[in-house]
Amino acid sequence: MLTLDKFEEASEKVKEVTLETKLVYSDYLSEQTGNKVYLKPENMQFTGAYKVRGAYYKISTLSDEERKKGLITASAGNHAQGVAYAAKCYGAKAVIVMPTTTPLIKVNRTKSYGAEVVLHGNVYDEACAYALELAKKEGYTFIHPFDDLQVATGQGSIAMEIFKELPLVEYILVPIGGGGLATGVSTLAKLLNPKIKVIGVEPSGAACMQASLKEGKVVTLPKVNTIADGTAVKTPGSKIFPFLQKNIDEVITVDDDELIVAFLDMVENHKMIVENSGLLTVAALKHLKVKNKRVVSILSGGNMDVITMSSVVQHGLIFRDRIFSFSVLLPDKPGELSKVADVIAKSKGNVIKLEHNQFVTTNRSAAVELQITLESFGTEHKKEILKTLKDNGYDPKIVQTNL
Repeated sequence: MLTLDKFEEASEKVKEVTLETKLVYSDYLSEQTGNKVYLKPENMQFTGAYKVRGAYYKISTLSDEERKKGLITASAGNHAQGVAYAAKCYGAKAVIVMPTTTPLIKVNRTKSYGAEVVLHGNVYDEACAYALELAKKEGYTFIHPFDDLQVATGQGSIAMEIFKELPLVEYILVPIGGGGLATGVSTLAKLLNPKIKVIGVEPSGAACMQASLKEGKVVTLPKVNTIADGTAVKTPGSKIFPFLQKNIDEVITVDDDELIVAFLDMVENHKMIVENSGLLTVAALKHLKVKNKRVVSILSGGNMDVITMSSVVQHGLIFRDRIFSFSVLLPDKPGELSKVADVIAKSKGNVIKLEHNQFVTTNRSAAVELQITLESFGTEHKKEILKTLKDNGYDPKIVQTNL
């Protein structure tokens, strides 16, 4: 495994189940970062993520007897769909153990491919332990989501496609959860061009690979806490770890808040829905300390449920000052509300919500509190609105925005 011949074999095999995800040049991200940024949109795969590559290639290497036993895996969603779809292609039974926190869209899509779904545990590691118990008890063939060299070889087909389309690529950014994708991509990339830089990206609330590389051995985190559910892994793969030690040049961590902003970037500038784990490499672009390089960011998946999407959009607008709230004190007499509204209108602010509190003070004749939630064009516009209010005799105080 993980040889050039095997990567070539896997790259041909996965064509049977993958869609062509050509690189997308991003004018916006290139301008923002000073590099030539290309996106590898694996969120556009039929199953919504790259995981079908490793799952299908792995299952293709199994014997008929192994497939007849039934297949089992554990996954937060994308590998689950990959295994379920691949198993369906081979007419094999698939049992998928998923954490109870898995978004509903991933659960339903996994079931839609004919798989039996078992919800267990709060994080991937707990689901995996239970899946291994079931495999032993029922005799199922276990398909590991990342700590498997054949699975990693299948994932490496992404790097083959990147090189064919952009031979002079200099940097590849790859998300890391357990490390399977990063193993395949980094190993093949280094085989094709030893000078290339492969940067792994983890959520700061689940940075198990960064911790492991620093210690020189596989480390288990005491807990994980991130909105990037697909990469919320406590322990990276032990079989693939030596390959990552050799081939990953650096690991960047990004905060959840950065993922929220990256989501808006992708929606507004590329009309793409990318899940939080897939956004890791977009958020990491601003952390690169290089300029004028050809950079590819792998968007690993796009399976995000509508409720999560709605929450991310709202928080993203708040982080960008596109929506903000403030309070002002007004005399308790008719006409004062219209005066404030007039000032806001002339500043081109759009009122979303008003809350009028007459009981902020016992002296109602002195003041009542008005909390206003506004839509603006961004930070500079927000500052202009607040300045105009001050110039008109008001003293606006920023308060927490609750939509």
